[in-house]
Amino acid sequence: MQKILVAGGAGFIGSHLIDALLKQGNIVICADKLIMGDKNIEHLKGNAMFKFYNTELANQENVDKIFEENNIEIVYHLAANSDIQKGGEEPSIDFTDTLMTTRTILEGMRKANVKKLFFASTSAVYGELLDVELTETTGGLMPVSYYGGAKLASEALISSYVSMCDMAALIFRFPNVIGPRLTHGAVFDFIKKLRNNPQELEILGNGTQCKPYIYVLDLVEAILKLMNSLNPGESIYNIGVTSAGTTVTKIAEIVVEELGLKDVVFRYTGGDRGWKGDVPRFTYNISKVLSTGWSPQYSSDEAVRQTVRDAIQLGM
Repeated sequence: MQKILVAGGAGFIGSHLIDALLKQGNIVICADKLIMGDKNIEHLKGNAMFKFYNTELANQENVDKIFEENNIEIVYHLAANSDIQKGGEEPSIDFTDTLMTTRTILEGMRKANVKKLFFASTSAVYGELLDVELTETTGGLMPVSYYGGAKLASEALISSYVSMCDMAALIFRFPNVIGPRLTHGAVFDFIKKLRNNPQELEILGNGTQCKPYIYVLDLVEAILKLMNSLNPGESIYNIGVTSAGTTVTKIAEIVVEELGLKDVVFRYTGGDRGWKGDVPRFTYNISKVLSTGWSPQYSSDEAVRQTVRDAIQLGM
């Protein structure tokens, strides 16, 4: 049994991670400012192994208080702006929610002498390397969104703290993560739009945008597996699926099929991307994480289909 801090634990990915950590018998301290509400952790209320702080993690005093009041042994840092489009309109969101939370958490760890960290990074750190198979050592990283920039800056900060404070850090660069409790993204948006108008669907861009989608429970399994064998220093992994990615049009077709709709007209807004800062396609090399013995259960298309089924089952 360990005392674990999950920063951003009320979010989509964080809440699934907390479920898994509690199932292992750990005490989990969740810290979140509930931008998306507390629906994802409602089922944990009353659990004696679960403690919640509704707090602004970009504030150092707030973070220090959490470390002072709890004998934390491991930190899972998933606190960040999760809406890239919104961050594109307001750069301060990514600076505050993504970069500053990393800075305060690292400082909190340094002061409390906590040595083990998991950090949720992103494929957005690579920028727009469209025709390059991306590996963990791919150079020339030039993010094209504020979100990607804040995550890459966070990785740099982590690297320096790992060196200066003798920490051990595991960094996963996520692709698109989907599954139960999804709160945004193409799958979420398409279901919402088709519930409102089952005859027509607006699709941002030209529909050919293609990215890998990983099922959240596959991701959580990988996080726990690699954290259980965490090595000193910093370890970075691309995390994804073994299949090809899924196009936006294919997502739309799967959603239409699973909702039982017919003759839906797709209306494309045009252009090769959904919004400024969006990367229309990328290809991950995940041989490094596969070499650990982990592999995803779902392909990208299967993850999309299962996510739509999950949403329908949950009454979305």
